[in-house]
Amino acid sequence: MDLSYCTNVHPAEDLRGVLAQLDRFALPVRRLLGTDHLGLGLWLSADVAGGLAGDPASRRRLRAELDARGLEVRTLNAFPYGGFHDAVVKHSVYRPRWTDPERLRYTTDCATVLADLLPDTAVDGTISTLPLGWRTPWTSADDAAAFAALDELTRVLRAQAAWTGKPIALAVEPEPGCVLDTVHDAVTRLAGRVDPDHIGICLDTCHLAVSFADPAAAVAEIAAAGLRVVKVQASAALEVTRPGTPEGRRALAAFTEPRYLHQVRELSGGVVLASDDLPQARRELPGRDPWRVHFHVPLHARPAAPLSATTDVLREAVRALAATGPLPHVEVETYTWSVLPGAVGQDDTGLVRGIAAELRWAREHLGALETVPSTAGEGARP
Repeated sequence: MDLSYCTNVHPAEDLRGVLAQLDRFALPVRRLLGTDHLGLGLWLSADVAGGLAGDPASRRRLRAELDARGLEVRTLNAFPYGGFHDAVVKHSVYRPRWTDPERLRYTTDCATVLADLLPDTAVDGTISTLPLGWRTPWTSADDAAAFAALDELTRVLRAQAAWTGKPIALAVEPEPGCVLDTVHDAVTRLAGRVDPDHIGICLDTCHLAVSFADPAAAVAEIAAAGLRVVKVQASAALEVTRPGTPEGRRALAAFTEPRYLHQVRELSGGVVLASDDLPQARRELPGRDPWRVHFHVPLHARPAAPLSATTDVLREAVRALAATGPLPHVEVETYTWSVLPGAVGQDDTGLVRGIAAELRWAREHLGALETVPSTAGEGARP
């Protein structure tokens, strides 16, 4: 399994900061795991990506720094443009949208950088991106502009693949509340409009769980539409069966924080009810039926009752993908360590140990599924 951890958990907005995070976190994680190489899903802000894209010598130096530390980059996370650790992020993470030329420029820069960072053993690379933008405002003109930008990116990626021999695919990541809210939305909007050799789906399993989608059915729908899952973000959502009880409300209150948006969905009588953030959900949703909350929780952790984590959704999605062929890039993306209740993961030692524990969990629980036979739609658990 091509496994990495996403470095958007670290606040690095310049190249010096990126290099510092390698020594402060990535290298200690690799040593703690006892491996010769560690995969990184590298996050570069737009300023860093632009600087590297315009300076081949700097790209070579970064590649040399990675090699010297035993770190490998096969995928980039180009969803956050910048400021991902500001005091308040919320809706700003969805800007610029794919209607804005700056989004195309940033993604093109990331493709230029990734082409030079891919290890010699890599046969391809991936870049994850936002699902076009937040759902409002969004017009038919916005749709046309976004797909024109995706067409231009495809031309760039196609030419780059012909030159390097290592294709890079864009992985569009459905997220609750966005234009492409669910996997079904992404399939409906992308199929027949994008080149599946260069644009596919990033399956974030926290987002998948929040939407109450069936993982095997989602994987099957993507394949049936002629699209590919080119990247998996291995992540888990919060779940509470009885959110309206005093115990449920108290437990969720501990996860109500001001930095990130935590979309909530309630499955009520077969209908998925929606709220855009946890504080609003506590006012807007009935709270009589199960909630799932877009709050990435560490894969190896078990939230205290009455909360739980949706790791079963992650396992089912990977099982379904493994049944179709080799797994795509798998990136552990728990960016919420700094806002978790309590002090867990909020110092360097705790964060290094936490990331290492997540990667061990992923290797054990997901790696074992690579060779497990499965039938899409079974929903079987390991």
